[in-house]
Amino acid sequence: PWVKSSLAPGSKVVTDYLRNAGLQTYLDQLGFNLVGYGCTTCIGNSGPLPDDISHCVAEHDLVVSSVLSGNRNFEGRVHPQVRANWLASPPLVVAYALCGTTCSDLSREPIGQDKEGNDVYLKDIWPSNEEIAAEVAKVSGT
Repeated sequence: PWVKSSLAPGSKVVTDYLRNAGLQTYLDQLGFNLVGYGCTTCIGNSGPLPDDISHCVAEHDLVVSSVLSGNRNFEGRVHPQVRANWLASPPLVVAYALCGTTCSDLSREPIGQDKEGNDVYLKDIWPSNEEIAAEVAKVSGT
């Protein structure tokens, strides 16, 4: 599957949090590069699909989907050819991007494989409450 990814946090404060936590480097490696702030992508400014993808969607009348953490989940809002839009938390947006499909049950099915070919599940990469609290404390100075 082809996956388009981008990162448009609500403010520069979030960018600072991600950078200070050391997460932005990994998000960049996964293709979640900063494209702007606020409603950059959720108001249809996500940019074009590659021509071959766009042609395939139109020719086969495909229902393609997006997973986003904004509040714009109605048909065509993110992109005119994207008819199914799912709202999720930011970590789940990344997980679905890694999986490459919204047709998987991430609570039971692998999101992908590691370098050795072993299945990787969401539970394997999901941070614990303690890990989240430690990162929040680190970036907020508490």
